[in-house]
Amino acid sequence: MASDSSHYGFSTRAVHVGVNKDTLFNSCTTPIYTSSTYYWNDLTTNSGYDYTRSANPTRKALEENITALEGGFGAQATATGMAAINAVMHLFQPGDHIIAGNDIYGGTYRLFADLFTKMGLKFSFVAMGDPAQVRQAVTPETKCIWIETPSNPLLNLVDISAITSVARELGLLTIADNTFLSPYLQRPFEHGVDVIVHSTTKYLNGHSDVVGGCVVSRTEELARKVAYIVNGLGLGCSPFDAFLVLRGVKTLGPRMEAHQRGAMALARMLDEHPQVERVYYPGLETHPHHELAKRQQSGFGGMVSFDIRGGRPAAEKLFANIRIFQLAESLGGIESLIEYPETMSHASMTLEARRRGGISESTIRVSVGIEDPADLVADMKQALDA
Repeated sequence: MASDSSHYGFSTRAVHVGVNKDTLFNSCTTPIYTSSTYYWNDLTTNSGYDYTRSANPTRKALEENITALEGGFGAQATATGMAAINAVMHLFQPGDHIIAGNDIYGGTYRLFADLFTKMGLKFSFVAMGDPAQVRQAVTPETKCIWIETPSNPLLNLVDISAITSVARELGLLTIADNTFLSPYLQRPFEHGVDVIVHSTTKYLNGHSDVVGGCVVSRTEELARKVAYIVNGLGLGCSPFDAFLVLRGVKTLGPRMEAHQRGAMALARMLDEHPQVERVYYPGLETHPHHELAKRQQSGFGGMVSFDIRGGRPAAEKLFANIRIFQLAESLGGIESLIEYPETMSHASMTLEARRRGGISESTIRVSVGIEDPADLVADMKQALDA
């Protein structure tokens, strides 16, 4: 496919961008280039690759594909989603201040509140759904606003355009974690974001068989800086992992449609079940950010969270009786997963931070797979009834 693929539809780009790398045998899929090093033509010229830590043809193919889907200038594929976040945090210097949500992913919170604070960065965790609170948190040292929308695990939405408007006015960088929706359902660049990060482990790969991440930059300058950081820190993903993600992303569109069909069916059942105190799903008309979701997203996604009546004892009974859903962390795979943020995905947050973010002992997070929605609804209902 030609390098300018913007006029093609989403799924066409997902299938074809980054594929045609094999000019020797005309392979219809992208080969896995496992070589760690590449020979030079002479002392000043090579094929464009010299060492796989710096660049690799298979990884480059994935980067081209994700760039085309998000609509940015360039991307860097990393070894994990946390490696992607690690990379963008190195855009800042000791003393710089970053504003983030108070209900973000536990691993991100740990990286910010513990590890990077020891390196001199400063963080404020606020209710990102209120642009006024974000503005109020700005200090002379503020350099960036970190956007996670929908949030993990409570699926609170951030008005991306409102936040980027504040950032442009104050000269701040905006970075958005787009893992929960993928570029199929949300494209933050269209709302003014500067940098997008992904855990490609999740929906982009979609098969729970690889860990990876990606940083997509809106401008050439940012892309160049991120590439330098990823190379210097050795954060790039392996060729085989890049191949797996590139294979998975080809079916991103159909998978996301299946995920959100099941999520909507499950959310509606949970919303009516007497054992459920509250459902967190932007697709429900009762969700406080339902209208915002319709404005800035192309769909409502495959993640559903809820608060069960009875707290942890009730949650433990639910997990003991569930059949199709697997009790496991992670998300975005073809199989449905259920987990307990209090002891699993958000255990790395302090108890106080979890409570400030709205996470309680009643909170349960579900990653809805692509199974038959009727089976998922029936399984969850019998477990709740039990």
